Amino acid sequence: MGSDATAIAPELPMVIATDRRYSLDDYRSREASAEERHEYRNGEIVPMPGGSANHSRIAGCLYVLLDRLLMDSDCEVFNSDLRLWIPEVQRGTYPDVMVTDGAPVFNQDGNGDRTDEILNPVLIAEVLSPSTEAYDRGEKFRVYRTIPTLCHYLLISQDCPCVEHYEKLDDQRWGFVDCTDLDGAIAIQQPTLAIPLADLYRRVDLG
Repeated sequence: MGSDATAIAPELPMVIATDRRYSLDDYRSREASAEERHEYRNGEIVPMPGGSANHSRIAGCLYVLLDRLLMDSDCEVFNSDLRLWIPEVQRGTYPDVMVTDGAPVFNQDGNGDRTDEILNPVLIAEVLSPSTEAYDRGEKFRVYRTIPTLCHYLLISQDCPCVEHYEKLDDQRWGFVDCTDLDGAIAIQQPTLAIPLADLYRRVDLG
């Protein structure tokens, strides 16, 4: 990265430009003090749009459900406050919910004290919204599939009861099943659990 990208003081406002590249150090310094979250996409800094009330309700319910269902296991559940780092594509993002099987592995990247970028989710969940649905289904899922530990990807509608579950079958194949019945549940193996849709959508206005 050239000196121009690293010479800007971290305390300056976040500047988004399509004609320049930002170093990781520049991004991390800015993100640590930014009022809004941003993705890092191999040199680009991209603002993340805010979510609706239903988006927040579903993400919060999912976090609570998973935390309760996995409380007696070695798994840990994280919300969107924690950044996911994907080394193969040099991307940092904030999934709505992540689960690790065992302790989280943090991206040290020459800094042995770093605890703000996780590397090893086995499950990622995103609540869909009109502004991000195409991205979550397309490019973001393609990027997520480069994570060696990832086995489960959930896409959750906020407008109707629907959870799509993509499960890694092997290095080349992912299986798919969805659930649209409020009396049903999404079954997940490794970790073994079932997420009842009635509980996931219990606070959501579906009218």
